[in-house]
Amino acid sequence: MFRKLPNRFEVCRKNAMASRAADDVEPKFEKVLEGLQGAEGPVFDKNGNFFMVAPDTGEIYNVNLQEKRAILLCKPKIEDAGVPAGCQCDKEGNIYVADMRLGILKVTQSGYFTQLAKIDNEGRIMQGCNDCIFDYEGNLWITAPAGEIAPSQYRRSMEEPFGSLYCLTNEEVIRIDTGIFFPNGIAVKHNASGKAEMLIVAETPTKLLWAYDIDGPGRVKNKRKWATLPGELEGGADGMDFDDAGSLLVAHWGSGVIEVFPPEGGTPTRRIKCPFQHPSNLHFKPNSNIVYVTEHDFHGLWKFDWLTCGQKQFCET
Repeated sequence: MFRKLPNRFEVCRKNAMASRAADDVEPKFEKVLEGLQGAEGPVFDKNGNFFMVAPDTGEIYNVNLQEKRAILLCKPKIEDAGVPAGCQCDKEGNIYVADMRLGILKVTQSGYFTQLAKIDNEGRIMQGCNDCIFDYEGNLWITAPAGEIAPSQYRRSMEEPFGSLYCLTNEEVIRIDTGIFFPNGIAVKHNASGKAEMLIVAETPTKLLWAYDIDGPGRVKNKRKWATLPGELEGGADGMDFDDAGSLLVAHWGSGVIEVFPPEGGTPTRRIKCPFQHPSNLHFKPNSNIVYVTEHDFHGLWKFDWLTCGQKQFCET
């Protein structure tokens, strides 16, 4: 259902002023729901409808945030049951799902799903995917930490670096890098004119965030270490999202915190303490400073107020 959203500038300014006044106070988390096994993939469409996934049961949900109720949208299966993980929405309200067994899915809001590719542009069998992000031109950048899609045997690149990165552009899947230990969360940074200029990719087992300069649709260059997550605990970087000040919020799975990195990367400027140990992903509500977080302790969805609004998503542009 369409509903008019408040003016972005007015909301961000008001909420940022209130939040900065209490900058030294830890954000207050509110639980929305729990019990969605492997909770991941939080995403809004441009009309404020919210979706997420339960990878452990292979299910994709439409969540009524007001009633705090998850409604099953679909449970994809193509030769094998799906393991949906990351989600993004296009301008028409379709949900693009990175699936560890099925690759890339396109799901309508009526629950109809299609598998977008079985091979890449060079004829290689697609790998299972984990997270994705649109740039403002509609190119979908995707992490692929699994082995070949179903019906091949299910494998993950946690101990052997066979993970890859893809870009879906003009209905073609291009592999842009490979040889990565479990590539996971992914984010695109745009410049002031709205051009995609940098790709950030989480390599979970090494606790590294890699940066690539975007050289056009399906083209990257100048790969480099952008940041390292602190600590020696099991886990590492999972899902992530930019705010509109250029800071990157990163779910640090296993640490109980969300790391906040400055626009230039390096060392976190802040660590947001969560009421759970295993944050898995996060996403800003459109035109607001409200962050929705999924996690693997209660397999739930939570929210908190951040200092500023999130970076606009493709569906909002």
